[in-house]
Amino acid sequence: MSAETVHSAPSVTPPAVSVLVPAKDEAENLPLFLQLCQETFAARPETYEVIVIDDGSADDTAKVLASLVPQYPFLHVVHHRSQRGIADALRSGFLVARGDVLVFFPADLQFKPEDIPRLVAPILAGESDMVTGFKQGKYEKAFVSGIYNGLSRALFHIPVRDLNNVKAYRREIMEDQPARPDWHRYMIVLAAAQGYTVTEIPVPLYPRHAGKSKFGLSRIPIGVLDMLAVWFELRF
Repeated sequence: MSAETVHSAPSVTPPAVSVLVPAKDEAENLPLFLQLCQETFAARPETYEVIVIDDGSADDTAKVLASLVPQYPFLHVVHHRSQRGIADALRSGFLVARGDVLVFFPADLQFKPEDIPRLVAPILAGESDMVTGFKQGKYEKAFVSGIYNGLSRALFHIPVRDLNNVKAYRREIMEDQPARPDWHRYMIVLAAAQGYTVTEIPVPLYPRHAGKSKFGLSRIPIGVLDMLAVWFELRF
């Protein structure tokens, strides 16, 4: 399926960091999210761009983004005509991203843009190839996430507590990811297996600003099967 890209006026110099933001029905969250991004980036020496991937939203996400593009020179938008999932959204964002450091960050404001510079700092300083956040705070998926992360650590022996969270990573890590469904859940595992270094930092978690969680219990058995498939692939 095709994706349509809408850019604000491009800058001559590519940014240091590209923030990839998958968004499904996030019309209520995007204005504040981008306002907070602008406030954060204004105080930073490194340069940023934000690429919002509208993943087939059924609400006014497309209209809201069209109104925001003229306000924020760092904003670029990619539209999927139908929902394709986070993995495809990140891939579409990557294809138009210009930064050497990429960040996976949601639009629901459970994580605040003020923490993006903390994620990218170890990479820009040459101290790590990938930085993942460890959730600080209560959240409704804590039990399921605990099981998932426990199984992942047992199978893959990765020394981080939260494999599926906000993260920053060098561009070449994305280039090396396989074209498989839900690969984003195992990005840390796959990157570590290829010799990339991984660092973990605590990141505060907040209640959703608006909208509903896209998480469903039906993903649990699929996630376990995917985990076993990745383990088998890496092992054999």
